[in-house]
Amino acid sequence: MKNEMNKIKKILSGGVVILLIAFFGLAPIERQVAFALDWGDMGMKMMAVGVVDKDKMEGLHLGRGGMTASGRAMMYGNSNENFTITPENSDMALHMLWAFGLANKNEILEKGPMMDPKYGDAGRFASTGGYTLGKGGAMEHYSMHSFVELTAAEQKLVEKTAKNIFRPCCKNSAYFPDCNHGMAMLGLLELMASQGASEKEMYKAALEANALWFPEVKTSCGA
Repeated sequence: MKNEMNKIKKILSGGVVILLIAFFGLAPIERQVAFALDWGDMGMKMMAVGVVDKDKMEGLHLGRGGMTASGRAMMYGNSNENFTITPENSDMALHMLWAFGLANKNEILEKGPMMDPKYGDAGRFASTGGYTLGKGGAMEHYSMHSFVELTAAEQKLVEKTAKNIFRPCCKNSAYFPDCNHGMAMLGLLELMASQGASEKEMYKAALEANALWFPEVKTSCGA
């Protein structure tokens, strides 16, 4: 595994596509990929505490052609079990998972690289300072809401997988979620761990999410 990690990190430094360390290696994923997530009523919960402002979220997607039916379900639905994330709603999923990853209380946000003094104020990252879809400032919600409480074993699994999942835009791991994609990925891993997903299942979903969010190699981290 150590040799595999070193090999992948070398590839990463060369700027090559989507990178993920997984038991089954690196398999090409097409844009048509879709995967399911037990989302429940998380959209309603986040709106209730101001992590998501419905008018801001609606306005953002109105400017992008309008919110899809599945996107509205992600915001307003009460029982989104096996919610399917597809190319058509992947932008909405990105924004909602970004909000969740930012707001859900987790040690990675409180004790990880985001809080390292050498990077300055944690509120200045793209994933924090760039989040304008809630009520109030992003740091008012940063690791402030216990939407999902992980067991010690689940937290350990999230930390392990987050350290091994990279994204093309910033070339950082999800353990350092300094851009929107990284914060969304952290949120995805937390949700999956809380729902009993295995390490391999989490890697697979992360690879599929990156395939949807990065159909081509990106060089920036904009929403």
